[in-house]
Amino acid sequence: MFGKISDVTRMSKHFSMPNTDSEQLIISCFANEGNATIPDLSKKLSIGVPKVTQLVQKLMQDGVVKDYGKIQSTGGRKPNLYGLVPGSAFFVGVDVKQTHILIGLMDSQKNLIGVSEKLPYRLDNTQESLDQLCGHIQSFIAAQAFPDKILGIGINLSGRINYATGHSYSFFHFGDEPLSQIIEKQVGIPVILENDSRAMAFGEFSMGIVQEEKDVLFINLDYGIAVGILMNGQLYYGKSGYAGEFGHMPIFDNELICRCGKKGCLETEASGWALTRLFREKLSEGSSSVLSQRNIPVESVEMEDIIDAALNDDVLAIELIAKIGENLGRGIAALINIFNPELVVLGGGLLATGEYIWLPIRTAINKYSLSLVNNDTQLRMSALGEKAGVVGACLLIRNHVLKIV
Repeated sequence: MFGKISDVTRMSKHFSMPNTDSEQLIISCFANEGNATIPDLSKKLSIGVPKVTQLVQKLMQDGVVKDYGKIQSTGGRKPNLYGLVPGSAFFVGVDVKQTHILIGLMDSQKNLIGVSEKLPYRLDNTQESLDQLCGHIQSFIAAQAFPDKILGIGINLSGRINYATGHSYSFFHFGDEPLSQIIEKQVGIPVILENDSRAMAFGEFSMGIVQEEKDVLFINLDYGIAVGILMNGQLYYGKSGYAGEFGHMPIFDNELICRCGKKGCLETEASGWALTRLFREKLSEGSSSVLSQRNIPVESVEMEDIIDAALNDDVLAIELIAKIGENLGRGIAALINIFNPELVVLGGGLLATGEYIWLPIRTAINKYSLSLVNNDTQLRMSALGEKAGVVGACLLIRNHVLKIV
C-alpha cells in the first residue's frame, strides 16, 4: 500500500470552503463566468450590494477571492474587479486508458496547467494494476509545487461506473467499498470516479468543439466504444448512471463473445478490440504488413501498433480500419435516427488514423441514417483530442468540490 501524501484536513489552510449558500453562489458565479464587479454580482445573484460587499470581503480574507483592481468605466467611480485566486486551489484529472494514463492539473479558473506524457500502464482487473494506478497519481502530485493545494482528483475508467456512489463494476470491484474511497485512502485526497467516455464528453462539451449546441452526442472510439450524451445542455446519466453503453447495442448476427459476455454487440465488429482481433487473424493467416517486418509477435500486436502502421501506409491496416469505420458508421447512424442530435463529435484513440476512419464513417452514416434526420446533424472531430478526458475529469472534480451546478 502507498503512504498518504497529504492529510485532507490540511487543505483548508489554503482554500477555505464557503460557510453559507450566498458565499457558494458567489464562488460558483466566479468559477462559471469569470471575474466580475460587486454591482454585476449583485445583479446576477439578486443580492443587495452591501451584502455582496460583505461576502466578497469575507472570501478575500479566506484567500479564495482576489481584488484585481479598477476597471475602465464610462463615468463615475471606477468599480473594482474581483475573482477567484488562481493559485489557491488545484484539481487533478486522471484519464485511464488500456495501455497508458494521462494526468492533468487545473486551477480554480479552469486553466489547464499541464498534462503528463503518456504514462505506461496496463489496465487489468487486479490489485497490482490498482496499486500501480495509485502510484502514478501519487508521483504526479508529489512533483507539483503545492501538493497541499490540490483539493480533489477526478478519475476516468471505462465500463460501468456509478458516479453517485463511487463504485466501479467493470474494474477493481473487489468488495463492497466504493473504489473512490479505496483510492482516496491511498492518496489522501478526495476522489470521484466517472466513466471515461462521459468525462471526455463533458470536457468537449465544456471547453472543446461544442459551442451553442444543447443536444450533442460524443462518440468515444477506442479499444471499446461508448457515447456521452448531452441533453438540453446537461449530461445524461440514465436511471442507474450507466447510460451510453453504445458498444453493446446488439447489431450484428455473429457468434463472437463480447467483453460484456453477450453475442452480436457492435463492439465485436467496430472497436479497437475488433481491429486488433482482425489484424492478428490476418497476420496468422499469412497476410503481409510492416509489422511483420518488425518481428512483433502476433499475439503482442496492439491497437496503437496498427494505427502506427496505417499512418505509414500499411495496406492491411488501412483496409481493416476502413472496415471498422463502416461498421461504426452503421451504429452511429442508428444513434442519429434515435436522438436526432444537433451535433455528433467523434473522439478517442481510433481518430488518430484521420481520414482512414473518418471517410468510411461518414459514408456509412449517409447510407444508413434517415436523410431528414441526418441533414440536421453536424459531424465533427474532437477539438481536445487526447486531452478531452483529462479536461473532463478536472472539470468534474472542480465542480464537485466547489459545488458548481
